[in-house]
Amino acid sequence: MAAGEVSQGQGRCRGLVVGCGYLGRRVARSWQDCGWDVAALTRSDERARDLQRSGLAACVGDVTDPESLAALPSADVVLFAVGRDRERTSQTTREVSLDGLQNVIDVLEDRVDRFVFVSSTGVYGQADGQWVDEDSVTDPSRENGRVLVESESLVRSRFGDRGRVMRLAGLYGPGRLISRRETLLAGTPLGGRPDAWLNLIHVDDAARAVVAVSTVEQGGTWLVCDDHPVRREEYFGRLAELFGAPSPTFDAQRGGSRIDGLGKRCRNLRMKNQLGVPLQYPSFEDGLPSAVGDGSAS
Repeated sequence: MAAGEVSQGQGRCRGLVVGCGYLGRRVARSWQDCGWDVAALTRSDERARDLQRSGLAACVGDVTDPESLAALPSADVVLFAVGRDRERTSQTTREVSLDGLQNVIDVLEDRVDRFVFVSSTGVYGQADGQWVDEDSVTDPSRENGRVLVESESLVRSRFGDRGRVMRLAGLYGPGRLISRRETLLAGTPLGGRPDAWLNLIHVDDAARAVVAVSTVEQGGTWLVCDDHPVRREEYFGRLAELFGAPSPTFDAQRGGSRIDGLGKRCRNLRMKNQLGVPLQYPSFEDGLPSAVGDGSAS
């Protein structure tokens, strides 16, 4: 399939990105840098033309519309990194991350060698600051987390060793912190406890982990986070410094935080030992300055 060509559901590509957004676009670029021919699914014709200009083969379709997925090509590796579109307020996480995943799998199950599903550390329900890893119990209290647990199970049941599950911590990076800047500059109290734990991963390191897992022989589950969980007060305090904002305040009784209690602390040993991912940003202290200094959204 030639670069820039809109797929008609024929042929085969090396990599297929379903959800070519903040993370997926970076993975696509990395695959291209490795010499791969890469296709991507998008919902809009305008976005398709943008992807084509980047040398990607664009397929126009929507994971929630099974009939629109006929154009998806076969692929050596598929990345499913679809998040709920916040502008489509009627759409639920279940419709996208579970039903949409099911639709894509129904089309591609017998036509891919490896299927990488982007999940989240939201699958963990631990809330007392415990350390968790890939073998920890996944019993989340929130609906989004429960949906992801079901989605992970679906990937494992349909793909077996061909399936790969990546549980990503909170993504940050260039263009991702604009709304936080406005909140901090305004001095608006942040919801949730200041002493709760945050688990983070810079988007470039997350992309490296996905690229690494796309070439490993065995399937499995990997927790993708940096080396240092951080208290929310420390993270937002440093972020406020970089933005030139006043020190943040917190209102533990106010909504706006997805953290229950103290949250959990995530270990990345399997990612580092099995995938050999070198972290460019092993802590938020390493990654925040460049993320704040670059206002681009790419």
